[in-house]
This record gives sequence, C-alpha cells and structure tokens, in this order.
Amino acid sequence: MKRAIIAAFAAIIMGSGAYADTIKIGVVGPFSGPFALQGKNFKAGIDAYMAMNGTTIGDDTIEIIYRDLPAADPAQSKALAQELVVKEKVQYLAGFYFTPDAMAVTPILKQANVPLVVMNAATSAIVTKSPLVVRTSFTTWQTSTPIAKVAHDAGVAKVISIVSDYGPGIDAENAFKAGFEKEGGAVIEAIRMPLSTNDFSPIMQRIKDSGAQGVFAFLPSGPTTLGFVKAYNENGLKAVGIKFFAPGDLTQESDLPALGDAALGIQTTFHYAVSHDSPENKAFVEAASKAIGNPAELSFPSVGAFDGMNVIYKMIEATGGEQDAQKAVDAVKGLSWVSPRGPVSIDPESRHITQNIYLREVMKADDGTYYNKEIQTFEKQGDPGLAAIK
Repeated sequence: MKRAIIAAFAAIIMGSGAYADTIKIGVVGPFSGPFALQGKNFKAGIDAYMAMNGTTIGDDTIEIIYRDLPAADPAQSKALAQELVVKEKVQYLAGFYFTPDAMAVTPILKQANVPLVVMNAATSAIVTKSPLVVRTSFTTWQTSTPIAKVAHDAGVAKVISIVSDYGPGIDAENAFKAGFEKEGGAVIEAIRMPLSTNDFSPIMQRIKDSGAQGVFAFLPSGPTTLGFVKAYNENGLKAVGIKFFAPGDLTQESDLPALGDAALGIQTTFHYAVSHDSPENKAFVEAASKAIGNPAELSFPSVGAFDGMNVIYKMIEATGGEQDAQKAVDAVKGLSWVSPRGPVSIDPESRHITQNIYLREVMKADDGTYYNKEIQTFEKQGDPGLAAIK
C-alpha cells in the first residue's frame, strides 16, 4: 500500500509538469550609472520579445537574470559572468554594452559550455575570440564604412577624424579612413580621445584649425555623444560649414529631445531607426515602448536585445533545452529572419549579423518631436572589419 501511494504521488508530480526545466539566461549590462538608459533598452527589448513570443519553449520556462555593470570594467564583467555560470547555472550569456566587457568573458565560454550572444558591443574582433560568440547588434566597421561614401558624395575631400580611444572607436576610425580614401578623399588628421573626455571645446578648436571640410566622429552612445554634438554646434562648426558625419550612435533617438534643433540635418549611417517603416517594427515599437515606459527613451540597444532573444530561443529549440553550447551556436549559423530593423541573417562563418545599413537624417515632425528619417539603404552589409583584422 505504501509503495502504491508513493508511486501514485510520483505520477501526479510528473504529470503536473514539475519536472519541466527552467532555462536561465544571464544578461550583463549597464542598469545603473551614466549608461543606465542603454541597459534599460536591453531590458525593454528582452521584455518585448517575451511578451510577443511567450516565456516558455516546450515544457521549459525561460528566466532572465540581470547583472549590473555600470561602466566598462573587464575584470568585473568576467567576475559577473562566472557568478552567473557557477552560482546561477545560466545556460546562455547575453547583453554586454561595452567591447572590453564582452572580450573579457570569451575565455570562459568553452569550459562553461555556454554561448555568448552579444547584444551591443561593436568591435569586429569579438567574434574571433571564441567560436561560441554570436552577435545580433552591429559593428562600427559595418556602420562607419557607408558614411565614407556619403561624405565623398557630399563633395567633401578633406576630413578630420575624432574618436574615443577604445576598440570600437579605433575600428570606426579605420573603417572611415579606408572607405574615404577608397573614394578618393583624405583624412588629414586623426584624434583619439580618452573615454572619460567630457570637455570638447579644445577639440572643436583643433577641428576649426585643421582646414578640414568635414568631421567624422565616433563616441559611445550616452552622455558623451550628447556633449560632443552640442559642442559641435555651440563652438560654431556647423555655422562655418564644417559638415558632420558619424555612425548612428551620435544621434540615438533618446538624445534627440535634448539636442533639439541643433541636431537637425545631421546625417548618420546605422542599422536601425525607431522610425523604420515596417509592420515588424511597428509591432516591436509598440511592445518595447510599453516595456520601457517612456517611448522617448527607446533606442537601438533594444533591437539588438530583441533579436538576441530570437537567436537564443532558436538555440533552445534546437538543443531541446539541453546545455550544449556548440550545438546551440551551430543551429543558428545561417539563420535568417525579418527583424524590426529589416531582413537579417547570421553569417555561418563569422557568426556576425548581416543587415541593411541606412543613411538617416535628423528631422522634426509636425508635432515637434525629432526623429531619424531613413533616406538611403545600403543592403546586406556584412562586417568589413573582419577582413581588416585577418
């Protein structure tokens, strides 16, 4: 009788789904500090995806575990990733706003048997550091190469380059230089600023004194880009006709209200604009706006996170929820889908995202709000930076 009761109790438990697994995804990003809005966008993209696609895959429940990394800190990034793997037993790592933080995690992936889905960090070399890395964001080579042609087509022959002195900044500098020289232009001076730079007046004076017809700039999105664009206007560069060229980090939508009319007419090349006109983006923006609370705060890291979740869900489906990092990564090589940003795919060789890059111009809507209007499309762009580092 006792054995029969135990057997019946076990059957009830198994029948109730008590043996279904919880699959944990660890997300590292800046959820406090000066870049907290970018982490907020990570979460908005993740919440939007789960709202639209559910929180279960088969019998498995998906759980997101967040860890805060307020600023670039490779040692802390690695420590947080190790804690997520060992203590929380996550099967997937994702997020990572800054390149040094993503780079620091790549050595632990193989032993941990965990893939890394990069939702923002934009240096080309990250995917070369481990075969278990997949990127759903962009690289600065990918977004900075097309703007070189735009600058040349605008009649600019001499440009001064200004970038933040870290991986993506150096990539942006090299990408623009390679593209601009290919078009017949010349980069007459290249300046690299410490990431901590917040007084741009001396740099604006150097731009004026350089004799350049245009400036190419890259800084990580956030307070620094906002300060740089304001300084460009306040120091009279726009007034004297020095044209401004940059990847879209410098006119992210969440900064446009603060920039105001100073941003009007600035052209950038980027992989996503909140204003992108497609049914997929309309559905995404509605869900992500609800998740973030204030639609004016919605910006590009949200779509990297949204598509990152799509890739992770496909990985979980392909592995049946089992922990097998290489099988998970192999399953998404060549994967293609229609993202809120447009058609995308995961390159089977590099594991980097192939996508359209758009030329956008800051416009003012009838209701007084500012937005990036897509005015030209560079279709199916891979990452030129991968060839440059081989």
